[in-house]
Amino acid sequence: MKILITGAYGMLGSDLREILKNHELIATGFKELDITNEEKVIEFICENSPEIVINAAAYTAVDDCETNYDDAYAVNAIGPRNLAIACNKIDIPLIHISTDYVFDGSKNTPLLEDDELGPQSAYGKTKLEGEKFIQENTEKYFILRTAWLYGVHGGNFVQTMLNLAKEHDKITVVNDQIGSPTFSYDLAKGISNLLNSEKYGIYHLTNEGECSWYEFAKDIFELSKIDLKLIPVSTEEFPRPAPRPHYSVLSNEKWIKAGFPPMRNYKEALNEYLALLNFMKAFGKI
Repeated sequence: MKILITGAYGMLGSDLREILKNHELIATGFKELDITNEEKVIEFICENSPEIVINAAAYTAVDDCETNYDDAYAVNAIGPRNLAIACNKIDIPLIHISTDYVFDGSKNTPLLEDDELGPQSAYGKTKLEGEKFIQENTEKYFILRTAWLYGVHGGNFVQTMLNLAKEHDKITVVNDQIGSPTFSYDLAKGISNLLNSEKYGIYHLTNEGECSWYEFAKDIFELSKIDLKLIPVSTEEFPRPAPRPHYSVLSNEKWIKAGFPPMRNYKEALNEYLALLNFMKAFGKI
């Protein structure tokens, strides 16, 4: 299959290139395709004639979005709109990656696709606008909301914790934000199941299980056999420019009911990720 991937050199995009390497890939970053330019997006997609587009491009610096709203809106909202218009023009599906931040975080049971939306941050608001634009401009779409992504090809919470452990014997971590850590390689594998599907719509897709950031950090250090003092703190004690959802566990029920393979538990995925990191370090690949 001929597949166009935007954001192909980011964390998820890099995993997608690996998972889909047996297909004919058109890998694009900002230099190859500026998704915020409608005319160029339509021209590029019409000229290259992919059979499907996967949009892994996003402005994901959550705190920076608060002060760079226009830039975030251009990438997270206008970009998906342009891709949807172009995909609709040549009648091909669009797979788009969205986020748990489209919810307000006030619910305390796993979030369903049709639960009330209420983004609290600039990042969440721009991502929700992207979802709306896609739904307005094409019918052949998959919108995948995911959460707490980490992977080999980009900075993430796991690596931050491991780096902090090299310099500190105690670390404070927020204990009142609950979510589902998701290995980007697993998400890429999940996306690959959509290539020949026509079960269009919005889906939630994360690794199974839930934890707080504090509990996730505990898992990281236990699996890495690192002994240090971990101190739980509240969100109020660790203020950030952008508000975070207190609870953003996404239910994968709709995904599974549609017949797609369920995601494994986050602890199993984390264990594999850490083993992969150690392997890469041993061979000087990172």
